[in-house]
Amino acid sequence: MANVTVIGAQWGDEGKGKIVDWLASRADAVVRFQGGHNAGHTLVVGNTTYKLSLLPSGIVTGTLSIIGNGVVLDPWALKAEIEKLEGQGVTITDDNFAIADNCPLILPIHRDLDALRETAAGSGKIGTTGRGIGPAYEDKVGRRAIRVCDLAHLDSLEPQLDRLCAHHDALRAGFDQPPVDRERLIADLAEIAPFVLRFAQPVWKRLKKVRKAGARILFEGAQGVLLDIDHGTYPFVTSSNTVSGTAAAGSGLGPNSTGFVLGIVKAYTTRVGSGPFPTELDDEVGHRLGERGHEFGTVTGRKRRCGWFDAVLARQSCAISGVTGIALTKLDVLDGFDKVQICTGYRLNGKIMDYFPSHAGDQAAVEPIYEEMDGWHETTAGARSWADLPANAIKYIQRVQELIETPVALVSTSPERDDTILVRDPFLD
Repeated sequence: MANVTVIGAQWGDEGKGKIVDWLASRADAVVRFQGGHNAGHTLVVGNTTYKLSLLPSGIVTGTLSIIGNGVVLDPWALKAEIEKLEGQGVTITDDNFAIADNCPLILPIHRDLDALRETAAGSGKIGTTGRGIGPAYEDKVGRRAIRVCDLAHLDSLEPQLDRLCAHHDALRAGFDQPPVDRERLIADLAEIAPFVLRFAQPVWKRLKKVRKAGARILFEGAQGVLLDIDHGTYPFVTSSNTVSGTAAAGSGLGPNSTGFVLGIVKAYTTRVGSGPFPTELDDEVGHRLGERGHEFGTVTGRKRRCGWFDAVLARQSCAISGVTGIALTKLDVLDGFDKVQICTGYRLNGKIMDYFPSHAGDQAAVEPIYEEMDGWHETTAGARSWADLPANAIKYIQRVQELIETPVALVSTSPERDDTILVRDPFLD
């Protein structure tokens, strides 16, 4: 039986939460391997809706859930999220939840810096969530981060604080802000430390044991490939690698452990924040997609930009992440359209292109080339087999997989866990 790695193949918000929840009910462990609490997953189980940011989706089903070392962890956000879920009846203990002890922390000074930069950038802002993700990753690669394991050694933290504050004090001075309040920071860390440390451990050892026992591991990615720091629409990207290859480095298991790569692809395209978006529709169709798809960010509540499905971008994402099969989500949002369109290529300065260029100026200038297909007026909502789908919806799905050169493994037809058409079982591949 294979392990499964789930990644978003667009700009995030593809409906990973529902798919990961569906898979997590059949997994023995679920691992978050990158990102932070800027990622939002919404799970609908029966009549209850759960909104997760940091916690792996398996926590709702009681599956062993692990935050890997590739994540940047805001301990105060984690505490608030755990308390909220416990209020909904979810049991979270050190038996079913673990945090990598080498996981870097997001501190209040990171949130401060994030907000100061975005405000100062004005119209040139990237559109971050303001949660300190980028500055925390900067400190990680700058070798000045405070990590989970440091919470058990706060009495010897001064040398690290010297390096950290030397960097941040200079940046804060440039924004006319006072230096870091070291005493307050230490006091805040001392207060939150017991809560975090009860879950901290070398998770690579625990995962090694799980894998040796032949158990199923589900690696849960956040955001999407088009937000990858290397392969996304730079600089309008997140601060981590979101591609499937990160599952190995961000969890402590080798690349031979990540198994079937499932790319989540929405039946149309959305984006939150700034940056290029070739198929964006600033018209009634775009508004209709947003309204029907309830396109508002789980974490920020920001309205998402909407457009037709971009097969060029999805094909590129699938190639970069080595996607084995896709899960096509939100097909029901396209119900009722007389015609639907798919972007099959671009024009740039009169030249036809079959890929998305790397330069920001070229990305902003490409014009989509569309292929039009007949829509369908029957409903696909709640379909659980091919026989439940309209003929034109099936043709649309088949055309999508042809254009992105990747087979469909799952089709999701509503937020409900069981409203899923299984074409190819990732755990049995």
